[in-house]
Formats: sequence, structure tokens, C-alpha cells
Amino acid sequence: MGRRCGSDNDLPTPARREGARPRSANELDLALVNALQMAPRAPWAQLARPLGVDAATLSRRWSRLRDSGEAWITCYAAPSQVPYGALALIEVSCLPQAREALAGQLARHPQAMSVELVAGSCDLLLTVATATMPLMSGYVLALGRIESVTSTRTHLVQRVHRDASEWRMDSLSRDQRRDLTESEDGGSPAAAATLTPEDRVLLLALAEDGRRSVSSIAAELGRPESTVRRLLHSLLHGGRAVLRCDAAHRYAGWRSSATLWMSVPPAQLMAAGDELSRLRSTRMAASVSAEANQLSVVWLHALDDLARYEVQAAARIASMRVLNRAVNLRWIKRMGRLLGDDGRSTGCVPVDPWHPVT
Repeated sequence: MGRRCGSDNDLPTPARREGARPRSANELDLALVNALQMAPRAPWAQLARPLGVDAATLSRRWSRLRDSGEAWITCYAAPSQVPYGALALIEVSCLPQAREALAGQLARHPQAMSVELVAGSCDLLLTVATATMPLMSGYVLALGRIESVTSTRTHLVQRVHRDASEWRMDSLSRDQRRDLTESEDGGSPAAAATLTPEDRVLLLALAEDGRRSVSSIAAELGRPESTVRRLLHSLLHGGRAVLRCDAAHRYAGWRSSATLWMSVPPAQLMAAGDELSRLRSTRMAASVSAEANQLSVVWLHALDDLARYEVQAAARIASMRVLNRAVNLRWIKRMGRLLGDDGRSTGCVPVDPWHPVT
């Protein structure tokens, strides 16, 4: 994590000690996270006018959110860069006494984007990305060789209808969102070419801190700043990488999450995915190759909201049947971030789909 900058007397000092209760987010914190979801690397001066706060205050606020683990920005390969079939959700069942140790072990895998302890038909739910199908096959086989694993079930993703990076908080007014959109200066997105080895190096350099400075990256890689700036602009504005701002879900008011496995007629699969993507609580929607051929990852203010979500989904997709539910008990890892009991970031294991399976 970066160095803490200055002080901000109107904010309490974030507690990092084990077991400390996370503070509640205030309106400016949530607005800042919302703004960074829209423009993750925007200069503070660019964000100052829409948020109505000076750039120095925004910088201090973000430093505190980042250093406390309450919010972060990461970078990973765009879904278009991971061949369908090489992205999967894997249900893992294990010996009861081994759950915690196994979850920690799996969270260290670069291929594991996310690891959840869940209530449902399995013990752990993994989201895994590999660069090729043979690597995915090797990963699944390696899982089965872990002594404490009793069974696995793999659901290969056919299409991502909505990526979680597209999900936004509702902390900004319409005028603020318009100002942010108008102030973005990324140019027209280029065609999404295949990631190069240089791109992959940059992805890993930005994985822990998506706002990391060009000078810092250039110093680490031993490359001229002008070269790194050019490569970084091409990567981030060429559709090959995703910058994603996330917050500790409980800190931001989202007390529960779940993955729903649904079945819809094949002819309605595309329409069903699009409809689920329009629901406010949907973080991710994807078509998968299984009897439950549609899945939805939802964030909820309370577990009671899950039933309401299912009612909303059924009203939009009459032919839909929910076949299974995996209710999140605890995030162990989310898109490369290691998370503590309270959902705050405690570290980072960058997502690397090209990493060999061991």
C-alpha cells in the first residue's frame, strides 16, 4: 500500500488491528468510490469539480480508504482476453475441518480470481480464469489431487453478459455522473487486440494499485516513463484490460451476496442474460455450460432481499427456474484481493491466467 498523505481531521483514523470494527462510510467516501468506478485513474483535480471538494482532500480521503483496506482499485485482463471455456465457476466440497486452510491455500493461486466460503451444495465457490482450455483442465485436475478436497463441479462460462466492473454505486447525482462522463478523455476505444507479454507485465504492475503512477511503474520495470505512458494508454484504452474500483461490501452497506444458478430455454439464454444485467443488484450475469445454464451474482443489503430479487427476475424471465443458490458466508478473495473477516483488503494475489498450473 502507498504512503499515507497528510491528515484529514474530519475523518477518524482507520483501525487496522485484527478484530477492529470497520467504520461506516460517509457520503463523500461513497461518492468518491462511485466516481473512481467511473474514472479509476482520473486526476484528483478532474474529480474535484463534480464532487465539490478540492483535489487535496480527495487525495487524502482515497489514501485513507486504500490504506485501511476499505476500498481499492485493481487491474486485470478484460473478459474478451480470456477464451470462453477458460473462465469457470468451480464448486468445491471438502473435509469440514479443512475448509479454512483450503480456502487460504486456494486464494494464493494466481488463477483463482475469487474464493468464497458459501452455504449451499458446496463448501467453497471459486471463480477461475486460465489463458487456455488445457490450463483450465490442468487446474481442475490439480484441485482433485488436494487431499482435503472431496468433490468438484466445474461450470464453464460461455458468455459474460455483465462483468462486475460495470456495476456502480448510486452515490452520485445525475449531474455529477454527467460531469464525470464529459470530463473523461480517453479517446475512442481501439479494437481489442490480443494482450502482449508487455501488456501482461503492466497488468501485474497495476494489480495491487490501479492508480499507481507511471514513474513508479517505469522505475520498477527499468523502462523510460514515455514508453510506459504510451503502453499504459494503449492497454487501458484498447479494451484489453479492466480497471475496477471496489469497496469492502459491509463498509459500503451491502451485507450479503449470493450466486444463483438458473435454467432457461436455450433460445432465451441471451435475452435472459440481458434482463438479469438490468437488475440493480446484479453484479455479474453469465451463461454457463450446465443444466443450470444461467448464473447471477447478486449483492444484497440483507439476506431477505434475495427472495425479492428472485421475484424480480421471474417477473422479467417467466421461463426461468432457480436450481441452486450459493449464499456467501465470507469472501476469502475477490478479484485478486485477499479479504479479512470484515471484508477489508488485507493483501493482493494478482490474477494471472497465464500462470502455469502446479
